[in-house]
Amino acid sequence: MAGTSQTSKTGFVRHLPLLVIVAVAAIGAFALRDYLSFETLRANREALLIYRDQHFAVLVGLFVLVYVAVVAFSLPGAAVASVTGGFLFGLLPGTVLNVLSATIGACAIFWAARLGLGATLSARLDASQGTIKRLKTRLRENEISVLLLLRLIPAVPFFIANLLPALVGVRFMRFLWTTALGIVPGAIVFTSIGVGLGDVFDRGDTPDLSLLWEPQVIGPILGLCALAALPIVLRAVRGKSGI
Repeated sequence: MAGTSQTSKTGFVRHLPLLVIVAVAAIGAFALRDYLSFETLRANREALLIYRDQHFAVLVGLFVLVYVAVVAFSLPGAAVASVTGGFLFGLLPGTVLNVLSATIGACAIFWAARLGLGATLSARLDASQGTIKRLKTRLRENEISVLLLLRLIPAVPFFIANLLPALVGVRFMRFLWTTALGIVPGAIVFTSIGVGLGDVFDRGDTPDLSLLWEPQVIGPILGLCALAALPIVLRAVRGKSGI
């Protein structure tokens, strides 16, 4: 009985990080949605710019911490954070900080899921037979392409793209570099919106995030998706032709 109790306690501790993330995400969805917004940024723009000019390094650190928390706990405002990076730091530094912060936050979700539910599910998948085993084998063969597609396809929620790889046993280093690389195109778009945010606020407008779906933007991103999917297609064709 003591051994069973200890096992249950250990299992609960392993699941605790993911449970905390889910709980904070649920609370944040209601408590913070009115604060992590463009209106909050508009109201504090002058104070932020003054603080940036006086304490640049400190603001960089605070920005990264806030952005990591937003991603790690799936809080509302990730798009606002990305645009803010461009507004405060410019296109190149802003893009670097956005990619760095989002990647760290994604890794936090990955490990929270991997240490708990992911370890259990991955072990069951490894022990499975039949169709599930074949699917897992195909996933392993196309792991990098699938990971890049999860990042490049705008319709895939960021939280899902962080959670699924952990649950199916994707290796961490592959998850890390495909995340950092795959989010670059979207980060550039949102950061560039932030670069012109001052003029938007001066006109009394709100940033138009639908820019991501403009043909000149979504076209190259879809091209990258096709490039990432090409190895999957080639393996499928070779498999059917027996090459």
